[in-house]
Amino acid sequence: MGVLLLLGYLLLRALGVEAEELAKLVLRPRNLRLLQNTLLLAAGVLALDVLLALPLAWLTTRSDLRFKRAFTLLGVLPLAIPGYVMAYALLALGGPYGAAAQLFGVTLPRLNGYAGALIALTIYTFPYMFLNLRAALLGLDPTLEEAARSLGYRPHQVFLRVVLPQLRPAFYAGGLLVGLHVLGDFGVVSLMRFETFSYAIYLQYSAAYDREYAAWLALMLLTLTGGLLYLEARLLHRVRLDRIGTGVKKRAAPTPLGAWRPLAYGFALGLPLLAVGAPVLAIGYWMTRTSNPGVLTDLGEALTNSILASAPAAFLAPMLVLPIAYLSVRYPSRLSRFLERVAYIGYATPPLAFALALIFFSLNLVPFLYQTLALLVYAYTLHFLAEAIGPVRSALYQASPRVEEAAYSLGYTPFWAFWKVTFPVLRGGLLASTAFVFLSAMKELPLTFLLAPIGFETLATNVWGYTTEAMFAEAAPYALVILLASAGFVGLLLAQERRSA
Repeated sequence: MGVLLLLGYLLLRALGVEAEELAKLVLRPRNLRLLQNTLLLAAGVLALDVLLALPLAWLTTRSDLRFKRAFTLLGVLPLAIPGYVMAYALLALGGPYGAAAQLFGVTLPRLNGYAGALIALTIYTFPYMFLNLRAALLGLDPTLEEAARSLGYRPHQVFLRVVLPQLRPAFYAGGLLVGLHVLGDFGVVSLMRFETFSYAIYLQYSAAYDREYAAWLALMLLTLTGGLLYLEARLLHRVRLDRIGTGVKKRAAPTPLGAWRPLAYGFALGLPLLAVGAPVLAIGYWMTRTSNPGVLTDLGEALTNSILASAPAAFLAPMLVLPIAYLSVRYPSRLSRFLERVAYIGYATPPLAFALALIFFSLNLVPFLYQTLALLVYAYTLHFLAEAIGPVRSALYQASPRVEEAAYSLGYTPFWAFWKVTFPVLRGGLLASTAFVFLSAMKELPLTFLLAPIGFETLATNVWGYTTEAMFAEAAPYALVILLASAGFVGLLLAQERRSA
């Protein structure tokens, strides 16, 4: 309920403005420009993600491409590069003194503004679309395509009229994830100097100290994310893609690539390597330019601070979602579904809007918590509840309730039956939830920037701070540690997928 309380308090704060002042805040011409920029960026990223992810998903599921598992791994690897690290890499590669000019003698333009934000966010988010489309293609019934071919449809007609319509849920799910990430992004747009709602909220709060306007900007951004959630729900309403009969479970025959084979291998290999290779190249080059002897000391302090903030949240989030997941699986009801949806609200709320609500809440009700480590841990915990609940819920579905019932018949109380019988089955899910939350909190930038104690620097804030000053060599060690931690997250994600399969 802490999530709903924070959002309600933000609404009360915004509505506390006088009517005349309210009209000036809401009807500012700048708001329309921010809306245009935000929607333009979200639409551009979604379009490019589909153009990149759909061919890669088809190649790794329906073609006769070899080494599909390896290409799938490469397609997911860009998740290991946080958006602001990707923005750092693009900025560090370009310009007359960038890594590309120094290493290869090729001066690349230094990307910024809309183009820079578009490229950085596309590279970072396209794996979300790729994973959804790949899973959907693997689950399609190939007999529908065979029936269409038997009726005289050509291959491209089968794809457009039979396959694509069945991919709608995957497009919607991937698009929702991508849209939420773009709308809530702060690191990329701030480094690229492209004004969206998220960047404007930060500037308004930190530079202008206009908290009422910042609250209204946060509510406008929340309206956009709420609209995206509503649109996804409406598009999925009454969608039925299941078979009427039992059918026959079989795999689709791989499509020969023929003369397109070299281009297919080039695309499947080149896109992920470019997405990962550019940051690695930029970080590696600027690491060799680091000459500050105090960097290792500062790096150790930033790493320690990141762990101090992330570890408690990684422990608390799974503990908080455990009773919610247990209720939703064992005792499904409107209340349990409501509690589960609330857990997702904190994740769907853009981080800067979430941080702003926490600031208003703490300053007025618990001022002793303002700019403390406890408040930052609390924010991490609430924001990443959605990441914690999935693995726990999946593990609960695998724990038979009959075993608990057998424990009751042997005289165990409900608590001891759960502890002795069910909890051991949940250990894997709880460990996965802990790892997810820990690594996500390690990468978190907006919440850390606004809520951390004064002088409390983490890996993420140092990457952002040095990059904004074009101090790429100083930012490189922090970006490298984040890259390694994020690679661990991707490895865990793929390991869990293999176990589920």
